[in-house]
Amino acid sequence: MKTLRKLGGLAALYLALSYLICMPLFLVVLDYLNMTDPAKRVSLLVEQQMVIFSTNLLMYVFFGVVLVVLALALHDRLKSGSPAIMQVATVIGIIWAGSLIASGMVLNAGIAPVIALYATDPAQAALSWQVFEGVASGLGNGNGEILGGLWTALVSWAALRAGGLPKGLNILGLVVGAVGIITILPGLLDLVGVYGLSQMVWFVWLGIVLLRRNAGKTA
Repeated sequence: MKTLRKLGGLAALYLALSYLICMPLFLVVLDYLNMTDPAKRVSLLVEQQMVIFSTNLLMYVFFGVVLVVLALALHDRLKSGSPAIMQVATVIGIIWAGSLIASGMVLNAGIAPVIALYATDPAQAALSWQVFEGVASGLGNGNGEILGGLWTALVSWAALRAGGLPKGLNILGLVVGAVGIITILPGLLDLVGVYGLSQMVWFVWLGIVLLRRNAGKTA
């Protein structure tokens, strides 16, 4: 449907914007990943709880919800040319979205009790926050972007077969997907940054294509 495909274009742009806003905030402004000391992490959580809460909402919870819209829009566009691949891709995309939503909700659910505990026992609060982070990391692909990589690669492969998206966009998507998949391998987790930046470009390009092509189309 035309409306769904337009929503898919807007969804892709939102996902790119989430990367653009949250990655610098989390990695540079808060410098969260470089904090290996649990005490410093929980101290930052206490000081910047609303910033961290909002980042989790934008980058995980809302990201996952919007990702479902994009996955369904791409399924609608590409299913006729490559139905089997798109069925698999859409299921993986929705699983990925669910894992991200769950990850963000676990993190945000842990903020209030950890901060309350910090007032009486900072050391125990740091240990508790480590538990929340461990669970959220497992749910949110913290050990490799295999779900996002597979979804991007399968969508791009289906689009190459069906001709539903520009060839250059599809080739980029295959590269992005391959990078995401290999981050699951030992020693290659640092490529997650490359995956995130390249997928942001893919999302922008995809969003523009979906919106432009829908402008003169009927469902």
